[in-house]
Amino acid sequence: MSALKIKKGSSKHSAYDLRSTFGDEIQTHTLAILVDNEAGVLARVIGLFSGRGYNIDSLTVAEVDHEGHLSRITIVTTGTPQVIEQIKAQLGRIVPVHEVHDLTVDGPHVERELALLKVGGKGEKRVEALRLADIFRANVVDSTLDSFTFQITGTPEKVDAFAELMRPLGLIEIARTGVAALSRG
Repeated sequence: MSALKIKKGSSKHSAYDLRSTFGDEIQTHTLAILVDNEAGVLARVIGLFSGRGYNIDSLTVAEVDHEGHLSRITIVTTGTPQVIEQIKAQLGRIVPVHEVHDLTVDGPHVERELALLKVGGKGEKRVEALRLADIFRANVVDSTLDSFTFQITGTPEKVDAFAELMRPLGLIEIARTGVAALSRG
């Protein structure tokens, strides 16, 4: 018999599931990280997330200052407010990281994503796909007798909505860039 007994009514929550203990809501945050553009930096940043079990919903990386050899990593992640603060603090301690900005709490910001969607179909489905593309301001970038490839730019929610409407019309494939974001003003 085990020496450890659980009292009636005591919590069975894991120490890792602090949300259930403290009642904090899971939030989505967009982080902009300015880093040295050198080999291994992205691996170190991603290693921080994977090593601690944090999820990355979206990731984009590009050089933003060729002369200064700086790149910008934009990460969309989710977690409780405590987890988000922990992520930001740990990112700030990585040596090649120059700045960490939480665009979600820093104020108004603009987020955009690019997606390519290949939609197959004939007849009425083809006409409906073109009609919806017009409503969403998606452009046809390739066309065959059996399919269209649409390009759409907008918020992740706009891309999601367009993709959901294209599914019953014959969505074959989708490719997304991930979120690019900047603070406003």
